Amino acid sequence: MKLKQILETTLVSADLMHITIYNLLEIILIFVITWLVNWSFRKFFLRSDKTRLVDMRARYTIYAVLKYTLWVIAIALILQSIGIKITLLIAGSAALLVGVGLGLQQIFKDIISGFFLLFERTIRVGDVVETEGFIGKVQDIGIRTSSILTRDNIVMIIPNSRFIEGNVINWSTLDEQTRFHVEVGVAYGSDVRKVEALLISCATNHPDISKRKKPFVFFKNFSESSLDFALYFWTVKGFEVERIKSELRFSINETFRKNDISIPYPQYDIHIRHPLK
Repeated sequence: MKLKQILETTLVSADLMHITIYNLLEIILIFVITWLVNWSFRKFFLRSDKTRLVDMRARYTIYAVLKYTLWVIAIALILQSIGIKITLLIAGSAALLVGVGLGLQQIFKDIISGFFLLFERTIRVGDVVETEGFIGKVQDIGIRTSSILTRDNIVMIIPNSRFIEGNVINWSTLDEQTRFHVEVGVAYGSDVRKVEALLISCATNHPDISKRKKPFVFFKNFSESSLDFALYFWTVKGFEVERIKSELRFSINETFRKNDISIPYPQYDIHIRHPLK
């Protein structure tokens, strides 16, 4: 009986709360249990193993979500234990929550998109992606934003919702080889089979172009002033493909010049009419 009286001894009494020794012990117990559960989750999700089922970033995200959820539940239980009604608190701040929700709508959308990216893994760290006219390598995928390293060595911070809502090309495939092409036109009257052989030779001799998947040439069109060809090739260095294309064009130009293959340019006849006097 004395123990019950001691536990029911009032420590704080106000209009919105009533705290006794029992409530204080209950609060301490909730904190201890929440801390222990969080510690267990941290040891489980952030252990340094070699598994590749879920990468470290995804595991950290799962742990962070569980941690914040547990603490929200713990705070709600503590408020309930000291006599503060959660339902009344939420109802009283409903208008404020609506305003905050509208203001943070875009942030919530980016966070949800971040979860999709981390768990679906359609885009991963190290992938070369193209979206909205720029190309870059994914350096980091966070909960709200992702970091993209462009070819100019500039790090761009991109909201995750742009990867979910927009059109994104992921150049990184399973075998890490991506196909590209360069186009060139030659003068009418050129030996087209010789042009094909020279183009394939230029691609085959380039050190960064795949030897496993052989390059090939398409005869694309008869243009007004040229015969148009496209040289297709594969490379694992998709992020550096503009350099590879440039080196290919240098090589093609030199090879054509040595083999008397002309690269034409548009020619126009201009007729000048004298005005009537």
